[in-house]
Amino acid sequence: MGQQVAPRPRTDVRPAPPTPVTTPRGRRKSLIAYGRWWWALPAVLMVLLVHYVATAGGAFYAFTNWTGVGSFDFIGLENFRKILNDPTLLGSLKNTLFLAFGFLILTNVLGLLLALALNRTLKTRYLLRVLIFMPVVLSPLAVSYIWKFIFDFNGPINQFLGWIGREDWQRPWLAEPRLALWAVLVVMVWQTTGLVMVIYLAGLATVPPEIEEAGALDGAGTFGRFRHITLPSIRASVAIAATLMLVQGLRVFDQVMALTGGGPGGATETLATQVYKETFALSNFGFGAALALMLTAIILVFSALQQAATRDRT
Repeated sequence: MGQQVAPRPRTDVRPAPPTPVTTPRGRRKSLIAYGRWWWALPAVLMVLLVHYVATAGGAFYAFTNWTGVGSFDFIGLENFRKILNDPTLLGSLKNTLFLAFGFLILTNVLGLLLALALNRTLKTRYLLRVLIFMPVVLSPLAVSYIWKFIFDFNGPINQFLGWIGREDWQRPWLAEPRLALWAVLVVMVWQTTGLVMVIYLAGLATVPPEIEEAGALDGAGTFGRFRHITLPSIRASVAIAATLMLVQGLRVFDQVMALTGGGPGGATETLATQVYKETFALSNFGFGAALALMLTAIILVFSALQQAATRDRT
């Protein structure tokens, strides 16, 4: 009889993966992580109730004619039709957009210039950073009342102009419609530029000096190094600063109420001040809610557009 040949073992069969073994320590970590999630649940529910549910409830009243007391009537889009047909409210929208985009541009340009100037070389940069940032921590109302005194006809600005012999330049800065809105913008920019400067300083701290030195050795000038090295490196800071300033400019309220109260003749009214007056002064809670909902939609739309414009596409 012939000799039987033993079958060759298969080599294409992969060994089964080892069965994971859950140790008591791993099980304890899973339970701790699960428990932490349950501890966070009350805070998550509170945020949902205070922010989102309350906001949704307020948005509902935008479609009513509620006066704040008693029952209400559902009127659909009638409040929004009144807004679009009211020249005063359209003027408030125009003022809001002017202040928002002027505030966005000026604070970012000035903040970036200050950050570049106080980044590394200047010996007194730490003291100057503190002095420029100090207005940010002050109350907007307190700052606005101080500037109201400065802009007064008998205030320091007109007194200085008289001292240098320029009486023809003296103006009632907050009483002229074409100047009052610019005065509000000046106060907003003066108080907030320090915050933007700090944001850009944080971004500039992440740019290695060796890269800039290499660019200088390759023959790149100051503007070329800024455009091709510094600015792309601080793109995240640009996005953060632009978003914060845009949102803050769109919902400006304190400076307008303290400086002009919306005057003269409604020249400085914004959507935020109109929301306050319609809701609390005139008790038109439904109409005020419609204005607030429109302002919220504008903030969301412009914030989304700004994020799309400044996001990193690399």
